[in-house]
Amino acid sequence: MPQDYLLKTEPSEYSFADLARDTETEWEGVSNPTAVKNLREMKPGVRLIIYETGTRRCAVGTATVVSVDASDPKKPKVKIKAGKAIAKPVSLEEIKANKLFKDSPLVLMGRLSVVPLTVGQYQALLGD
Repeated sequence: MPQDYLLKTEPSEYSFADLARDTETEWEGVSNPTAVKNLREMKPGVRLIIYETGTRRCAVGTATVVSVDASDPKKPKVKIKAGKAIAKPVSLEEIKANKLFKDSPLVLMGRLSVVPLTVGQYQALLGD
């Protein structure tokens, strides 16, 4: 089963509502080497959680990887398609309080913008 991921975005620059309106977008602006590596490893069909940073700081919606072009290893082109809004957004405080996330880069590496998720973590963020 492919790895699930969480993508962080600053809502004042590009929010989940923007993605829902646009239906699809190319995920760009990622420069951290670990985050870029995570983008390169994505495959079409991979499930994503969209997390808004800034004042909101919570998981707000889902998306799916449509295509990946990793021909430029420093700037992989990952096209994503909007999914659904999460019925009850999950705050950073709730994530930190959940034992499933104790070893997650989401908690341990706060500035990482593309974070791998386990199936259990993905389900927890959906509220399942």
